[in-house]
Amino acid sequence: MTKILMYTVRPDERAAIDAWVAANDIQVDTNTVEFGPDTVDLAKGYDGVVIQQHGAIPDEMVYQKLKAFGIKQLTLRITGYDIVNLDAATANGLVVTNVPAYSPRSVSELVLAQVMRLIRHLGEASAREAKDDYSWAGLEAPEIHNLTVGIIGAGKIGSAVARIFRALGATVIVSDPVKRPELADTVSYVDLNTLLTTSDVVTVHTPLDGVTTHLIDADALRKMKPTAYLINAARGPIVDTEAL
Repeated sequence: MTKILMYTVRPDERAAIDAWVAANDIQVDTNTVEFGPDTVDLAKGYDGVVIQQHGAIPDEMVYQKLKAFGIKQLTLRITGYDIVNLDAATANGLVVTNVPAYSPRSVSELVLAQVMRLIRHLGEASAREAKDDYSWAGLEAPEIHNLTVGIIGAGKIGSAVARIFRALGATVIVSDPVKRPELADTVSYVDLNTLLTTSDVVTVHTPLDGVTTHLIDADALRKMKPTAYLINAARGPIVDTEAL
């Protein structure tokens, strides 16, 4: 029987794991620790490893041990795969797989919620209400149909974000090297500089790689309107936090 070890399993994942195990003739064992040099030996005797974590795994020794254990596949139950040393994995005969998409609609609705919270000053309004202060000063907000929303990266999630804001009447512009025909009636494609200088809301939905690391740096931030809002719904290092 095939044996799989899943690292860093949360309580809310148990039901889905148990249902999958019941439907497949595969043994799945779980733990709650992160995968890395100190825990790789737990994988001995298994056919595959499944992980989900924030911590990077650069150490080549980890991949060498997986090869020695006879493991052929390292699966990430997340979309981002930048935590994996792909060169080391490939050199040791490992196939690395990820989850290409899990509910883009859910993520895009959260982006909408974050934008509404910001432009409607809901945090400040809630804080005032908690003090029995119902004044409106400083809480005036623009309406979405009057805004330009700039989307950096229009993959599955970025496309879903575009459709939501277009449905609310916003002008939606996109910076992405890939132009999707299905978005022709929804967005206008522009270069990144135009997007940064003209958008009232900028949302980020790109993968993290050598090109996109610190894509939103000090120069990019200076180009944005002083009144603009920035939502990073992608990987953290895409935005240079110190510059922000």
